[in-house]
Amino acid sequence: MDPLSTSRRNFLRLTAAAGVGLGLTACSGTSGPKAAGSAASSGAAAGSGAAAASGNASYWYLTGQPGEGIRTNTVKRFNAANPTTQITGTTFQNDAYKTKIKTAIGAGQAPTIIWGWGGGGLKSYADAGQVEDLTSWFAANPATKNRLFASSFGAATVGGKIYAMPCETVQPIVLYYNKTVFDKVGAKPPQSWGDIMDLVPKFNAAGVAPFSLGGQSRWTNMMWLEFLFDRIGGGDVFGAVFAGEKDAWSNPASIQALTEMQKLIKANGFIKGFSSITADSNADQALLYTGKAAMMLHGSWTYGSMASDGGDFVSGGHLGYMNFPGVDGGKGDPTDTVGNPGQYLSISSKASDEQKAIAKKFFTTAVLSTDEQKEWVASGSIPISTGADKLLTGSKDADWLKFIYGVSSGAKTFAQSWDQAMSPTAAETLLDNIAKLFQLSVSPQQFATNMNAVIGK
Repeated sequence: MDPLSTSRRNFLRLTAAAGVGLGLTACSGTSGPKAAGSAASSGAAAGSGAAAASGNASYWYLTGQPGEGIRTNTVKRFNAANPTTQITGTTFQNDAYKTKIKTAIGAGQAPTIIWGWGGGGLKSYADAGQVEDLTSWFAANPATKNRLFASSFGAATVGGKIYAMPCETVQPIVLYYNKTVFDKVGAKPPQSWGDIMDLVPKFNAAGVAPFSLGGQSRWTNMMWLEFLFDRIGGGDVFGAVFAGEKDAWSNPASIQALTEMQKLIKANGFIKGFSSITADSNADQALLYTGKAAMMLHGSWTYGSMASDGGDFVSGGHLGYMNFPGVDGGKGDPTDTVGNPGQYLSISSKASDEQKAIAKKFFTTAVLSTDEQKEWVASGSIPISTGADKLLTGSKDADWLKFIYGVSSGAKTFAQSWDQAMSPTAAETLLDNIAKLFQLSVSPQQFATNMNAVIGK
């Protein structure tokens, strides 16, 4: 196993040992939120990295509340405090952004500040010399580095060098459920995979979909596999893929997880037509809070949008949540979690020296400032800043925030979302095959064969 493979494997398995004393040691922040919205501008005037004047820096990020508003407010505060050096913000929907940013970076037209998820995508940019090496800058600014959770730097690091600033929030994947629906059906939250399978016919008989799923977006399907692989075989099963081990996808535990997944699909475990529902539209969340689905596996970032869009679903105590349960006989630790150990801000290597200086000042003075942290907490999220737990007192979402804090800090392993940890090429093959797996057009064995072909690519 070469050193690069080892380092890639290790950053995926962010362990609590990296900094238990910091609180949320396995911190995160959306696969940033996979949010809805249309392309828009915020901050100063619209513009990309290429169009921005030398005294301005540009910043692209995701739409969708509450994240979009918080990011926009941070830009506005920075611009108000720095009238001669402005940052221009431009927003995009999640899926559109992924395409747009790759194209812009490849063409040398990237914004000054690049919002991202770290992992494999960041590695591809770093390997191509398209993003700034921030290692020496962090060394010269220890106060900036030390105020962030130590474990968030794993997915920002490539070959021992730091290429992004961790930002925003910790975001584990959560199993949500509608308490009102459960009460009407006379059911209890599942404590095992066996319980999940037993609940499926019970909810179907009551005319309620067991699970909501925005399957057209593909990455939403992936969250199921991330947990099943972990709960059945433990973190080393998927870790072998990142280590580049030959035929790693054919591990018996992998085949078992893929098989169990298709059992749930064949049992009508998901809302009818799930493969045509998009996550960017938040339609999957609406199915949960309107009672058309009993449960939903999704990122913690959806709590804020359900609170704002779902009437009294959250405020009225109708929303339940839990960590994904264990699998009977599985080797995985049911206290572990998956998701996103942080969102990440990189600086384009093509930016001017003045633009880079503006970006670094933004990182130091505006990103995860006290004002921004308070907004994240108010939205129902945990910022990845040390001492953020002190801001939870008195929050209307205190129970939720304590739950997220507990899941994230208590997990021995906080695995990064697969599609963000893998290279863009392998990730696209993964998402394509996951869609086929959920559509029952490939078998578990065919899935493994297809994915073995792109190991290390």
